[in-house]
Amino acid sequence: MAQTKAVKTRSQALEAGRLNRYIARAGICSRRSADGLIESGQVQVNEQVVREYWYQVKKGDKVSVNGKVISPRQYIYILLNKPKDTITTVKDQKDRKTVLDLIDMDGGISGLFPVGRLDRNTTGALLLTSDGDLGHRLMHPSFQIPKQYLVRTAEPVRPEQLDQLRRGIELEDGLATCDRATYIQSRNPFEIGIELHEGRNRQIRRMFAALGNKIVALERTSYAGLTTRHLRRGTWRELRENEIRKLYRMVGQHNRS
Repeated sequence: MAQTKAVKTRSQALEAGRLNRYIARAGICSRRSADGLIESGQVQVNEQVVREYWYQVKKGDKVSVNGKVISPRQYIYILLNKPKDTITTVKDQKDRKTVLDLIDMDGGISGLFPVGRLDRNTTGALLLTSDGDLGHRLMHPSFQIPKQYLVRTAEPVRPEQLDQLRRGIELEDGLATCDRATYIQSRNPFEIGIELHEGRNRQIRRMFAALGNKIVALERTSYAGLTTRHLRRGTWRELRENEIRKLYRMVGQHNRS
């Protein structure tokens, strides 16, 4: 059984940001509904009514809704080095081992879910979080989150096939391209580095199959700049505050609360 290797404390919520977002992060209501609460005078900051949804809450401010003091939830942000034979889901209907079975932390893992998917035998970098807003933004194709992979193949990959990968390969669900496709080492045509921002089901495996080649090992080495360097297979760590901020910037949110 994999041993966890991480600091066992929750990532601290940053107590700052727009007032409507602060209320939404506290689980009171959606951000749009928070606008209505604020405009109708039901929200106080430091015992003073505030009617502007864009009001910037500062660290240490006391925010209350209808007289009840609220505070943002503390979300979990985890980077897992996913092992083989593990399902990327919250719960598997066939009772197979899932990525959540590898996470054991003080306070529990309520609300934790994987951001995107790695198929059962693909290994490497997998982000898990309980922050639904961030997680769903990272999965949205419009943000073009970069992902890097190490591909080991059964047959040598020819230079013209690398060009094909970069130009695009027609699959049953449309043209699939790579942002980058290179040899890891110039004299080893069996190991290929791939970078892409799409997230189609089994995309890389299907692209290589279309070339008449079989993947014998597939590892995601980086997700959104987060790498599994110094993280053994099957272990995980919590993200650092600067890493969480970077993820927010990648999806167009410069403050988190």
